[in-house]
Amino acid sequence: MAASRLYTLVLVLQPQRVLLGMKKRGFGVGRWNGFGGKVQEGETIEEGAKRELQEECGVTVSTLHKVGHIEFEFVGEPELMDVHIFCTDSVQGTPVESEEMRPQWFPLDQIPFTDMWPDDSYWFPLLLQKKKFHGYFKFQGHDTILDYRLREVDKV
Repeated sequence: MAASRLYTLVLVLQPQRVLLGMKKRGFGVGRWNGFGGKVQEGETIEEGAKRELQEECGVTVSTLHKVGHIEFEFVGEPELMDVHIFCTDSVQGTPVESEEMRPQWFPLDQIPFTDMWPDDSYWFPLLLQKKKFHGYFKFQGHDTILDYRLREVDKV
């Protein structure tokens, strides 16, 4: 069994729009994504999610709802990415650009899937339907999905 590392992903999803960030550096640069990153030692997964959201776009949140759990495997990389996906419809503050992310609101019918990770178009529709899900995606490089599993669940 491969080792894994804990990550978070937060989507601010309101009735007509979603907040995404353009990744300006590091892993996933040049792609629109939710906000998140590595869970640090000593913090819970949810604490890590709240911290990353605040660091990357300057907003705070009191309540997060866990909606998904996806494992990502990248061929040639020793660690799996164990990503816990959260959603919220209410944040405090105004999104601001950080060194890492440039936030922007998108209408739900104009989500820029062609400029996002390829797996997003598989699971994002479940998120928009307020369904919970578990998944696994195996990538060759950052653009090619070799294999995947995705299923709805009652509880994440």
